[in-house]
Formats: sequence, structure tokens, C-alpha cells
Amino acid sequence: MSDQGSKKNSRSLPYSVWPAQAVAQLEREGADALGITLYELMLRAGQAAYEHLNACWPDARHWLILCGHGNNGGDGYVVARLGQAAGRQVTLLACDGEKPLPEEAQRARDAWLDAGGEIHAADAAWPEQVGVIVDALLGTGINRAPGEPYRTLIQQANAHAAPILAIDMPSGLVASTGSAPGEVIQATHTLSVVALKPGQITGKARDFIGELFYADLGLQAFLAAETAPMARYDASALAQWLRPRKPTSHKGDHGRLLVVGGDAGTAGAVRMTAEAALRSGSGLVRVLTHKDNIIPILTARPEIMVDELTDEQLSAALEWADVIAIGPGLGQRDWGKRALERVAECEKPMLWDADALNLLAISAEKRQNRIITPHPGEAARLLNIKTSEVESDRLHAAQSLAQRYGGVVVLKGAGTLIASEQGEMAFADVGNAGMASGGMGDLLSGIIASLVGQKLALFEAACAGCVAHGAAADAVAAQRGTRGMLATDLLELLWQFVNPEMNQEA
Repeated sequence: MSDQGSKKNSRSLPYSVWPAQAVAQLEREGADALGITLYELMLRAGQAAYEHLNACWPDARHWLILCGHGNNGGDGYVVARLGQAAGRQVTLLACDGEKPLPEEAQRARDAWLDAGGEIHAADAAWPEQVGVIVDALLGTGINRAPGEPYRTLIQQANAHAAPILAIDMPSGLVASTGSAPGEVIQATHTLSVVALKPGQITGKARDFIGELFYADLGLQAFLAAETAPMARYDASALAQWLRPRKPTSHKGDHGRLLVVGGDAGTAGAVRMTAEAALRSGSGLVRVLTHKDNIIPILTARPEIMVDELTDEQLSAALEWADVIAIGPGLGQRDWGKRALERVAECEKPMLWDADALNLLAISAEKRQNRIITPHPGEAARLLNIKTSEVESDRLHAAQSLAQRYGGVVVLKGAGTLIASEQGEMAFADVGNAGMASGGMGDLLSGIIASLVGQKLALFEAACAGCVAHGAAADAVAAQRGTRGMLATDLLELLWQFVNPEMNQEA
């Protein structure tokens, strides 16, 4: 990926994602399946981190290891012992706790001491020359702002010039949500062990994860037999949804999409939605909009059919369409409200975005034939909570939206979430900071609605649409960088991802 946040070695990361609170049970069951102890699993985690350090920073002679008072700290003690045995100079700072160390972490600590290692207090002076810092402070075991001495250690590590390897999670980043309630380690690399967690993919993850790596600790066969409750999708997943077309197919086979929106002065929104749908493979796209928008839209893209939004035209278009997208540029005047009320009576599959969601928040109703695509601010209005509450737990927000409004929810943002009322949940692990510009959501609406018209189920269309959208943005960023990216720039490269057979290396 080319974004300026986290980078991921997608080909080596699993596509299953587990709730952070379920990973401890996975570790126990996995260890039992292999006939090993949890301490042996800790040794494997430390070995994986040790090997990563050697591979990525082979010239770093002095390792500074920060150990917390838990099992993440135990991993750090293992790394320290292995590094010292290999001739590295190791300085280890440890945080004390009110409770005894967990059994496995205590064994790792004792093994470090038995090997001649020293343990320095958390407030000890740091050595002058440090080649790499290992963050083994908090791992997955935090859901609040770090207190002292963790807070100060995190600040010191972030201010240091040395690269940082975070074991499992950057300390301070909440593994279950990706929220950052306080100070967080700014990792250069993060080595996820056993399973991917939501907090490594969504929320504030991209600000702190750095480059994400993964080690299964020998549990690959065990994990493959388990069904993860969440999925991670990147561009490599598109081929499972978007098959090559039959040579004899015609435009009627690929969906008739109706786009409703574009009040006076907002022709651009519906034009981008409609063109994105055509670029994603829709057979026919019809736009109903304000009469002043007709000529600008036809001039920009003559393949779009455009008419004035009237009651008569809307009735005929709803009869004609296979799928409806409503909201881009719709506004909240009576003109838009009447159109939405009429569309809401239809039982065909549909997508609601933008002002359709603002109107839905005023008059909530639940239905199963709809995809809604809120950004965090719209999600907050739909749930009657603050935007900060949405961002603090995006998984809960997406699930709540699906339960309240039915159908499928696309909660946009870094690490876009797709959720259904039936409990399906997926992360679109694509996209970059260049997408923080106007019109990106309009494109996404067109892409997803187009795929519904091409006979994908609502959840699949939402997943595939989000991935194609973000992957196209990543391709633009790879060519031009993220700053100055326009929504319409994606249209030039979208073909690569909606035709995955042409771009197997995407």
C-alpha cells in the first residue's frame, strides 16, 4: 500500500480477524491442540520477534526492551534473552505491578535473570546508543489511557530516533477497537501474533501500527479449522466476487441502476455516482435530478441517461430499475423528502447515502433490502450519539446501525467496516489518506449499487465495492501520492479492480 499511515504485507497476513477478547482462548485451545504449554507459546512469540529484529535491523547492536507487567512483557523477556545470547547488547526496563506476574511471564523473567540479564527500573536512564526499541509494555491488555510509568515510557520511545518494534499491539492502542484513549507507541513495525485483531485494522490503527506483520506461532493448521467471526479483505479478494463475463452477455444482464439526487447546484454528486456505476460495470444508469443539472451531466458523460426528478418520472424509473441509489446531492428540502418517501415504498434492493441518511435519522425505519453508507458523522446522527463515541468503538457502532436499521451497513473511514443484521462483519483493508476529499463517498455509492445490479448479494456487493474503491485509490496514490487526490482520479484506474482477471497482481 502507498498510504502514509500503516503499511501491510497483505500476502502474509491472514484474512480472518478475531475479537481481541477471544484470542486468549484461541491461544489456550491452540496450545492444547499442539500438545504444548502456554509458556512454549510465549517462547515462540519471543522467537518470532527476535527473528524479525534480526531480519529488519541486522545492524542494530544495542536493543532497548520495554517490558510491562503482563504476558506482553513476558514476550519481551524472551526477546532479551535470545538477543543477549546472540551477542547483542540488551538494556531491559521493566514496569512493576501490584499483582504478581502471570505464570508464563514470570518464567520468562526468571529465565532472563538466570541467563545473567539485568532488569532496570522503568524510570532508569536510557543508554546513549540504541539501535532498536522493543515495545513489550501493554500488548492487547488495555482499554483505557495508559497510566504511569507506561505513559512516560511511551513518550520517551516516541521521541527517540530508533525504530520501534511493537509486539502484538503498539502499547496504548486498544486491540478490540483501534481507539487511542491516551498515549500510544508510534511503531515502525508491529508483529501480530496468533490472530489479527480489529484494533490493528480500524479506528486509529493506521496512525500507530506502522508496517504490520504476522506470526502464527505454529498454529496455522489449528486456526484454519476455526471459523473467525470477522474477515479482512484486500484487492486479492475481488476475484471471488467479480467473475469474468460470459461472451454473450448484454447490457440488460448487468443491471439497470436508478440514481436519485442532485438538487440545484449539486450536479457533481449524482454525476460521480452514476459514472462510478458505469465504470464498475452497470449495463444502464439513469439519473433523476433537478432540471438544471441535466445538461451539465449529459455534457460530462453522455452515456448516462438523465431526466428531471418528477413524481411521474420517478414512478416510471422505479418500475424500470433493478436497483436504486438515493442521496448524493439530494438535499433536505421537500423536493428531496418526497423522492425519498416514494423510494422507501419500493421493495427493490437499494442504497441510501448522504442526505438520504440525514433524513433517515429524522424518521428512522428498518428494512432488509437496503445498504446504508454513513461516514462517522452521519452514523452519529443515525444512532443519536456523538461522533467521538462512534470513533471510539467503530465495531459496536456498525453493529448497532445494522440492528437498528436492518440490511447492510458500510461505516466509512480508515478501516471501513461492513456489517449486517445477521452478524456478518468485514474490514476493507485498503485505502489511504488521499481519500479524505469531497466526492469519494459519491463514487463508493455508485460502485456498490452497480455491483448489486450485477447480482451480488447486498453484503458481498458492499464488501467488493469498498475494496475496489479503496484499491483504486491506493493505485492512484502509488502513482501520484496522497495529497491532491481527486475522487474522479479513481475512475481512471477502477477498471483494474472490477476486472480482477486483468490484474492478478493488484
